Amino acid sequence: MSAVITIDNLGKLYHIGKRERQNETVFETLKTWAITPWQNFKNLRQLNQWPVDQVSENTIWALKNVSLQVQEGDILGIIGRNGAGKSTLLKILSRITRPTRGRIEIDGRISSLLEVGTGFHRDLTGRENIYLNGVLLGMKKHQVDKKFDEIVSFAQVEPFIDTPVKRYSSGMKVRLAFGVAAHLEPEILIVDEVLAVGDAAFQAKCLGKMSSVSKQGRTVIFVSHNMAAIRQLCSKAIVLRNGQLVAKGQTDEMIDWYLSSLDSSETGDGLETCPERLGNGRLRFTKVFLQDRTGTTIPQPISGDPLTLSFEFTARESLSQITFLATLYNQYGIPVTHFSVESSGQKYKIKQGSGRVNCHIPRLPLPLGRYRIDVAAFNEEGRLDSITGALHFNVNSSRFFPSLFVPSAKFSTALVDHQWEYQPQPGR
Repeated sequence: MSAVITIDNLGKLYHIGKRERQNETVFETLKTWAITPWQNFKNLRQLNQWPVDQVSENTIWALKNVSLQVQEGDILGIIGRNGAGKSTLLKILSRITRPTRGRIEIDGRISSLLEVGTGFHRDLTGRENIYLNGVLLGMKKHQVDKKFDEIVSFAQVEPFIDTPVKRYSSGMKVRLAFGVAAHLEPEILIVDEVLAVGDAAFQAKCLGKMSSVSKQGRTVIFVSHNMAAIRQLCSKAIVLRNGQLVAKGQTDEMIDWYLSSLDSSETGDGLETCPERLGNGRLRFTKVFLQDRTGTTIPQPISGDPLTLSFEFTARESLSQITFLATLYNQYGIPVTHFSVESSGQKYKIKQGSGRVNCHIPRLPLPLGRYRIDVAAFNEEGRLDSITGALHFNVNSSRFFPSLFVPSAKFSTALVDHQWEYQPQPGR
């Protein structure tokens, strides 16, 4: 297969706090240049002579030294934290913004879905926007005519197709935008996290369509924080960190690499100063950790062994009717199980000051993999505290089954005790 996208030493430098004035008409543009010739001359010199390797407190490299080839028919997932440079890369590929340096070669027509309503004119109807997007992709009217009914049916907006899109809900916009992007036969389809706007059924429908597009020999580039979707759809993946490409390879390997490279600070300690939390603060979690059957703190549990989840907290005052919750997610972001004190039919009354609650699990039923725990505490007045990703840990060994057999995490989210029995048919 030939490369449809070649990226060589790509970089994008932003000047923090600097905004460009956007003129609405040609007259306004000419007027601006006539009024401020000296300022325009200075700006041009700065743009042409700025040393691209220079970094100051007013600049940031959104992308730096990124080199990559994408082959025809690839479904490439792009993984990384917020601010890693994923959306910037897609905007450059979609020709929405220019790179500061580097080279990109694209062989094929690109259709992009980067945000709700991408490529739509809000005052035009859904029908008019479908044809407008077709023209922008270089298609003839009769070509769009052949796809029109299929697009409308996929987006489920038949009753509103002649309504201006400014009156569409976010879900309607993204359904129509994806229908247009996927059905107007682009050689390269670029999809950002925007699918999170749709409901579960539509997301599944979109994943199926992207898979179908790839089987037709077209290329898909997909960005998502949903590791399950990346794993389901993509054959290859890359990992971006701080604007740089740090790993590339098969999807499962890249997901494992990315998850295992999470900051060591995410260990459940030092939660007092954790900024990513919700609640009124009357109770605050300070530490989340794991203990084995002897009460010893452990970094990694063993599947099949007893385990205790311990949650330390401080309370500003005495509180009653407290519900403690914990949700366990696997490495693909899928919830595996949920723990709540309400399962034992009780709620707690706690005193002002420090305290701890323990959740005892007689036999940990997890396949090998990486996991995260979200914690929360509520009472009758609402949410006291909640933290997403309060603890991350790995399960690297298992004693769940007597044979020590461990099913792959690809096929199971939890292990269940079971026995097999063979019964031959009588007379045979």
